[in-house]
Amino acid sequence: MAEATTTTAEVSAPLTPIPQDGLTELAAKNKANPADKTLKVKTVCTGKFRSLNYARDLDAFVIDEPPVLLGDNTAPNPSEIVLGALGSCLVVGIQANAAAKGVTLTKLEIALEGDINIVSTWGTGELEKPQIGFTDVRVKVDIDGDAERSVLEEMVAHANTWSPVSATLSNPMPVSVSTV
Repeated sequence: MAEATTTTAEVSAPLTPIPQDGLTELAAKNKANPADKTLKVKTVCTGKFRSLNYARDLDAFVIDEPPVLLGDNTAPNPSEIVLGALGSCLVVGIQANAAAKGVTLTKLEIALEGDINIVSTWGTGELEKPQIGFTDVRVKVDIDGDAERSVLEEMVAHANTWSPVSATLSNPMPVSVSTV
């Protein structure tokens, strides 16, 4: 079976844009009232390494580990969720930049890879304190729209600079964990 190919003569349908007036209104509101917003998620362990996570009034989302890590392989693991959060945050930023610049996007896909050191196994394995967590994250953005390539590339770079999730992965910050 021959694979379908796209030619440059074909025009892709635009992605559903965010409304420019809504973006402008939100930016003005945030400038007028510059306050931190507290996001809340409740995580409930259901057994093994599987948990249900609740945000706002949405249905629970599952986070699980693969069977090789004592999980049931029913959902992405926590580190995969972090990569997905980064990709999703970049998509939001790129779309916002596209709306602000009047660019119509026809393709926006993000491939993410992250190398993670797991030899310490959550403090139960090798404890010589290797770098814990991601040691390298690679992001490739496949983007197309009705703007010059340089404009699309600048929007991607700008979204990364202003991404709360990218900043969270890049910047040191205090994390407070305690018992109830």
